[in-house]
Amino acid sequence: MKILVIGPSWVGDMVMSQSLYKAIKANHPDSELHVMAPAWCVTLLERMPEVDKAITMPLGHGDFKLLARRRLGKQLAAEKYDQAIIQPNSMKSALIPWFARIPVRTGWKGEHRFGLLNDLRSNKSAFPLMVEAYLALAYPKAQMKSRADIPAIPRPSLNVDLINQGKALDRLGLDRARPVLVLCPGAEFGPAKRWPEGHYAVVAQKHLDEGWQVWIFGSGKDVPVANTIRDRINPLSRPNCHVLAGKTSLYEAIDLMALASRVIANDSGLMHIAAALNRPLIGVYGSTSPLYTPPLADRVEIVHTDIACRPCFKRTCKFGHLKCLIELMPEQVIKAGRRLECGESPAQPIVLQVGEPPHFVSDPGKRSEPQ
Repeated sequence: MKILVIGPSWVGDMVMSQSLYKAIKANHPDSELHVMAPAWCVTLLERMPEVDKAITMPLGHGDFKLLARRRLGKQLAAEKYDQAIIQPNSMKSALIPWFARIPVRTGWKGEHRFGLLNDLRSNKSAFPLMVEAYLALAYPKAQMKSRADIPAIPRPSLNVDLINQGKALDRLGLDRARPVLVLCPGAEFGPAKRWPEGHYAVVAQKHLDEGWQVWIFGSGKDVPVANTIRDRINPLSRPNCHVLAGKTSLYEAIDLMALASRVIANDSGLMHIAAALNRPLIGVYGSTSPLYTPPLADRVEIVHTDIACRPCFKRTCKFGHLKCLIELMPEQVIKAGRRLECGESPAQPIVLQVGEPPHFVSDPGKRSEPQ
């Protein structure tokens, strides 16, 4: 059996997609699995042993380009796929498998997809977690009535390239003499996910005073935020605070993050990468809810405020006060770190059995699809 998956565009969503890919391989051990995704997600696919071939989506984010999608579909027709699974909800994401004339085209009811999909699922609300909605697509429609029908949730687990890791350490002048606190203060989604730089600096200083070193990760867009955190560190401690934002590829970031003794991250793609590496993780939630996209790992502490207006799932604060983030004080994160230390367990992939109660209290929400 040969299967094509049209994957999501967000890094965090792609990490959670590995649960789907694991389920496909468990159901069809001899299958050949190809996944199409934007270039920035291909690095992740290369770290997932379940994926036999990663295909770079040549069209830019938001591009409709009907003729280009038709040409791409015609090219893929030569692969003679037996099934396509379309993860995004948009109409354009379903066009390529339709043009490729793939006989079974599976996906959730979405934007004008009648006819484009012939294995259409309409009970998405019965699967509250995003990863559950992904996993349901790996099974026959008649079998998936609710989350209770999912046999298990295999957690993401990214491979680490030790040779590349050593090269990155040398290139960036890093060492492992001190325990590593990784900070991920960015969030591509928007400012309503970003914990204040000053709060991050307080937590970083606490760890530096206790003999840790700090590595700050992020994209080029996160460099000002990372530099602001470092600038607020005691000058005597700054040599042990390293700004890696904008200096590493995603490939290098994965390998370096695997060395973390602890990770503190906003609800972001890097948070989900840390979870897939099974690093002790503190996930900081502002406008979003961990009941929709929780980090899938066994050593996780979730911190958030309980003010009335959260979770709102907005990119920016509609009231302009960002209280859900500002009122989440550094001491709350420091205490979460102590809890991680007390309950730390061996790093190993875990399978979450359906029926385990979630450790969160917020309501899940909806999010717009990027594709």
